[in-house]
Amino acid sequence: MTLISYGRLDPCVQDEKFVAFRDIRPSAQHHIQLIPKTHIESIRKLSEKDVNMLRRMEEIGHSILDTFNVPVPNRKMGFHIPPFNSIHHLHLHVQALPYTSLVHRLAFPFVRGFGGYEKGFSWFAEIRQAIRILEKGRRVAITPC
Repeated sequence: MTLISYGRLDPCVQDEKFVAFRDIRPSAQHHIQLIPKTHIESIRKLSEKDVNMLRRMEEIGHSILDTFNVPVPNRKMGFHIPPFNSIHHLHLHVQALPYTSLVHRLAFPFVRGFGGYEKGFSWFAEIRQAIRILEKGRRVAITPC
């Protein structure tokens, strides 16, 4: 990953497949968007074949948070699930908690799964939930999956 500068999106980290930049409306102390350079509409378009890409995104996210010395318990990474997304390009929210407000916290809920489900009813899936769902050959959705 290379650190580069893009003015308002500064700092930006990029490699041959991904680019990361600060969120223009941060919800947390550090709030970074990590996106693939190849267009993928959303988390709902991913399948089991995309698990390695998500693992790489998680690895990059942790590397970014390492540069800010964020303790592991204060890290959160995940995806909004359509139609509860504002950008129609896959983007991983990489965040250093705490959130800046209760409203921001509510925008990124963690809902545990039950029974055979990895995730409960929610418009947000944490990265590890998404990976486990896809590994099982399922699709990430708002409904339990």
